[in-house]
Amino acid sequence: MDGAAVGSTWRSPVPPQNSISTLAFNQPVIMTPKGLLLIAEIVSLFGLLVWILIGGTDYFHLLAICWVMFVAILCWIVTLSLFIMYLTAVPARAPHIPWTTVSLCINASATGLYLIAAVVNTAAVNETTRGRHNFKCWSASACFAFLTTLSYACSSYLSYQDWRSPQEAAVNS
Repeated sequence: MDGAAVGSTWRSPVPPQNSISTLAFNQPVIMTPKGLLLIAEIVSLFGLLVWILIGGTDYFHLLAICWVMFVAILCWIVTLSLFIMYLTAVPARAPHIPWTTVSLCINASATGLYLIAAVVNTAAVNETTRGRHNFKCWSASACFAFLTTLSYACSSYLSYQDWRSPQEAAVNS
């Protein structure tokens, strides 16, 4: 068998001529109230601080605090994913998906989960933990959990308005 005939099937990619990237950057979404709330939920204003404050302690000794940590990380990852999808204009490229309903479900679920987590976090920080290093971090995380709940509630309201507006336009027509 000839060595030249057995050659590799790998070919270097040929750059396409006049190609347009399918990944778009939707910068105006950052300046909308919904975009600003998503940033507040993701960046260190609210959601990130909750799990950083808890993660810096020995939270694994209390199951209640483990639940708060789970909710904080889960909601942060889902919100970050939703923000990246909005930022890269995925809803415009996938119009068959009801994005207003998806956003409403995510925000309403996060509101409920964070409200439960904030109450659990507050209840877990009691007088027996006072004076320990974890008390201050867990107290601060409870405060930020309530702020995050408020932020998700505002996002839920805005998502509800977006979800309701196409249906009202169809009814009024």
